[in-house]
Amino acid sequence: MTESQLRNNEAELIKSVCAGEREAFYELVRPYERMIYATAISVVKNPADAEEVAQEAVLKAFSHISAFREEARFSTWLVQITYNEARMKLRKARPHLYESIDHQEPNEEGDLWPKDYADWRPIPSELLEQNETRQAVQDAITSLSPTYREVLVLRDVQNLSIKETSTILGISEPNVKTRLHRARLLLRDRLAPGIDGSWIKGQPYRKARAW
Repeated sequence: MTESQLRNNEAELIKSVCAGEREAFYELVRPYERMIYATAISVVKNPADAEEVAQEAVLKAFSHISAFREEARFSTWLVQITYNEARMKLRKARPHLYESIDHQEPNEEGDLWPKDYADWRPIPSELLEQNETRQAVQDAITSLSPTYREVLVLRDVQNLSIKETSTILGISEPNVKTRLHRARLLLRDRLAPGIDGSWIKGQPYRKARAW
């Protein structure tokens, strides 16, 4: 389905929901369930809390469906609601988790120097099918502070645009690019001792260094 067809289909479903057809909302949201959960857990870092946030986000989307403006993508609107719900939960319930405890990471004005210079390119999707590698990537993403984890998930996992990510996070587009660049470097530093770009030569997953 093309982007235009998808939007037209979603527009029809939204009209049906607004007309009182509750089942149409389930059809509208179903393709984005994993996206909603992934967004939630990228912020709260806890499966139980993420499920709760996801449920609250879906309920809020249903309650405010008439306020959706069609110039935005429906998926982006859902992600923004989920992100806001997750941030709200952290602030209310466990504010200590909202602050980074990684004192080695710089603030937004600071410089970030990579710890090594291994060849670093996007990880092929087929490599992520390997459980060991997938778990390593997941653990590395989880270990990032919220500032970097959230922008990385929105851009590289959810594949949102710079503009959409900027809107959801409430920061400028240049800031999105800066945070994303630093997030990728931090992710590389966490992964390099384990996989170290070995997929580039077609080699299997291996420990590149002993530490």
